[in-house]
Amino acid sequence: MKFVKSIYLHSIFYWVITAIAVTSVLGFFFPIFYGIAKISCLLFVVAIGFDFFLLYRIKEGVQAQRSCPEKLSNGDENPIQISIQHNYNFTVSVTLIDEIPIQFQKRDFNYLLSIKPGEEKQVNYNLRPVNRGEYHFGVLNVYVSSFLNLIKRRYKIGTSQMVPCYPSYMQMRQYELMAISNRLTDFGVKKIRRIGHQMEFDQIREYVKGDDYRTINWKATARKSQIMVNQYQDEKAQPVYSIIDCGRSMKMPFNGLSLLDYAINTSLVISNTAVIKHDKAGLLCFGKNVHANIPAGGRRTQVKKIMEVLYNQETDFPEPNYELLYTSVKHYVRSRSLLMLYTNFESLDSMKRQLPYLQGLAKDHLLVVVFFSNSEIREMIKKPSESIEDIYVKTIGEKFLYDKKLIVKELEKYGIHAILTDPKDLTINSLNKYLELKSRGLI
Repeated sequence: MKFVKSIYLHSIFYWVITAIAVTSVLGFFFPIFYGIAKISCLLFVVAIGFDFFLLYRIKEGVQAQRSCPEKLSNGDENPIQISIQHNYNFTVSVTLIDEIPIQFQKRDFNYLLSIKPGEEKQVNYNLRPVNRGEYHFGVLNVYVSSFLNLIKRRYKIGTSQMVPCYPSYMQMRQYELMAISNRLTDFGVKKIRRIGHQMEFDQIREYVKGDDYRTINWKATARKSQIMVNQYQDEKAQPVYSIIDCGRSMKMPFNGLSLLDYAINTSLVISNTAVIKHDKAGLLCFGKNVHANIPAGGRRTQVKKIMEVLYNQETDFPEPNYELLYTSVKHYVRSRSLLMLYTNFESLDSMKRQLPYLQGLAKDHLLVVVFFSNSEIREMIKKPSESIEDIYVKTIGEKFLYDKKLIVKELEKYGIHAILTDPKDLTINSLNKYLELKSRGLI
């Protein structure tokens, strides 16, 4: 039964059978057609036997291998490569079907190839996951046909393969290279002018044209008989906590990803950049309960630990418990830290309910509240109105957008830094704010 399932008839097979059947029917009325039908049937059987011999005379006629990353990067284009070669001594036509994970719901995966003897073909495609978790690949289905193109032989190659999908480590590495080479401005990150000298002393070196005269070290200048200046560096080992709201408002989708996933990807970038800048990175995820708590640390293993914890975070259905957040920060975070709070307020009233707890956090720490603008409402407002109903809808939409701006003003009135951003610009704007606060010596 397994042997029979490996044979697949080509569409031309049915056309030939139909032609022979029609010719046989005509043979009842015209004897000459009956003779043609017998000869055609005999030749067709011989052709099928010969095609069968060509495809099945070799036990392992085709080799194929799928190459994919050890883990997928959430929200990014992940490259997948399939290599195919065969052991036949003639050119074969190949139909490749890869059983990609069910989460993608991609049912039209079908590649047609022509492979010469000794040639190796590669098929490259990308997959963009939008959910963290396990992705299961199935087997590779390779259908091979000869130049006769009457039947196809099916090869099932490989076994099922599970690949986990983690927060966007591709984005993290992208910004990591920029941070190491001090080229973050190339990625749209603002260059912030340093204010004052809120920096740690690094070393004494010779004066170079362009150095600030206020940094001249007169004692060292007298000893060396040449101008020497003090060189400073950014203050190090400052705790930077990413606090992620896992409440139901963070379930809202944008371009396939939920707001929670955008916050998770950005937290990973901020944590990695903080460690590169010799600060300490920490994490706190909360909803109705505290989901995760990682104390701030500056080792390189800290980023991996944060990534593993972020991998399992999901949204809650209840509203987030900000009172619990306040008590948890009070208990776990003892020293003054930068708190990057990723949440979402849809109205001014919803923010005011949590304002006492935010004020409490801002008394002991430098708090930055990051929340999201509704880009879909903004796009809807730009469309021309065609009825009175459209005017009412646009007016309500503008009220929602105005409330978002009022939330920023209200938070800043109480000394709380706020960022209102589109989900796609979350990483850039958060990184800008971190570098700005660091340059101003506020952390």
